[in-house]
Amino acid sequence: MAAPLEVVVSSDSSSQLWNCTVFDLHSGSSLLSYRGGNSSARTLTVLNGEYLLSAQLGKNFINVWEIQRKDQLQQKIVCPGVVTCLTASPNGLFLATGVAEAIYLWEVSTGKLLSVLSRHYQDVTCVKFTDDSSHFVSGGRDNLALVWSLSSVIQLDSNHVPEPRHVLSRHSLPITDLHCGLMGPQARVATASLDQTVKVWELSSGEMLLSILFDVAIMSVTLDPSEYFLFCGGSDGNIFQVSLCSQSVTRDKQFQSGDGGNQVFTGHRNLVTCLSVSMDGTLLLSGSHDETARLWDIQSKQSIRCLTHKGPVTNAVIMLAPANMFLPDSRPSLPLPRFSRHVHGSEGDASESGELCVRLGLYTQEDETYLQKAAKLSSLMNAVTDKSVFGDGENTKVRVAELEEEVQTLKKVNKDLYDFSTQLLTKPA
Repeated sequence: MAAPLEVVVSSDSSSQLWNCTVFDLHSGSSLLSYRGGNSSARTLTVLNGEYLLSAQLGKNFINVWEIQRKDQLQQKIVCPGVVTCLTASPNGLFLATGVAEAIYLWEVSTGKLLSVLSRHYQDVTCVKFTDDSSHFVSGGRDNLALVWSLSSVIQLDSNHVPEPRHVLSRHSLPITDLHCGLMGPQARVATASLDQTVKVWELSSGEMLLSILFDVAIMSVTLDPSEYFLFCGGSDGNIFQVSLCSQSVTRDKQFQSGDGGNQVFTGHRNLVTCLSVSMDGTLLLSGSHDETARLWDIQSKQSIRCLTHKGPVTNAVIMLAPANMFLPDSRPSLPLPRFSRHVHGSEGDASESGELCVRLGLYTQEDETYLQKAAKLSSLMNAVTDKSVFGDGENTKVRVAELEEEVQTLKKVNKDLYDFSTQLLTKPA
């Protein structure tokens, strides 16, 4: 039997038989069960395709399994307090957890605690990375969602206090769940709240694009891969499908079933705690406190499979099956280090102990366009008389000469591009 492409991974709060289980997406058969403890909500994650992690319910540690060794806990990561949410960056380099009102960020390769972000005023309820690992978003009981740029958070300067890139503050009650779409820094983010609304935001600007009001509190939210539909899990057990392609231009809407593609999935008898959509956008997975996880056909709105659990479902997700999951003899490429409970020392401390910290791609993001670079150069040249910018004497002349040379280079590039475009457009067919 060939290994499945996508699998369902779920957990419940009872831990009578297992901590979490892997099911075949299409047949519903149980493939693997990971034993030891139980998992709290929004803490089940796969690290680099080689480890499965989940936070122990009501405890201050994270359970770790090698993805192919289901019967043996490999490690426990001790945290400063009870873990309320947990996620790993898609590139496998970083691990972020919520502990009370703080976010703890670890570097996986060294186990160092890079930063403790205490910008929330109450407990952090959810945290998610963007698909390119450049940003992460946190939501809390303080009604706020915060957008963090990873490159600014992990600066080595110990005096640097990271601040969120955007503060999303339109909710009036605690945030229960959030979902980051695709496209990295250009992604759209959906946040769900007890204030009976789901809001869609633009990550790059922090602007709210859409707000949908429901008749019940919303406990979970997700988008399909093409972002045509928004799925919202209600506290009454219903799942609401919202079309994002309607012709309405209003930013604030009230959900109405049957209006412009809006639909309701009915079947759960208690609040829906987690939602996930398959890679092709045809299947929806939901987990509920009614002790079931259901698989739905999105087009027909019919429940095609019910996976019974022994307690309230805390996590349920459809994911690509890691390559090593069904290879019992495989081993992770690198063992996990011990994770520190204290923020790492200064750069000087690291060098004294013989350690070298190398992080690729974090400070090489080029977001500036050609026009922005030209404008920056122009403003610097206009400020040549400001001694606080350039200093005095020969240094000023050298700096001005460098800037003039760079401006000439940019002008030449611009002229070459213009000439090439002109020749291309005027060339006879």
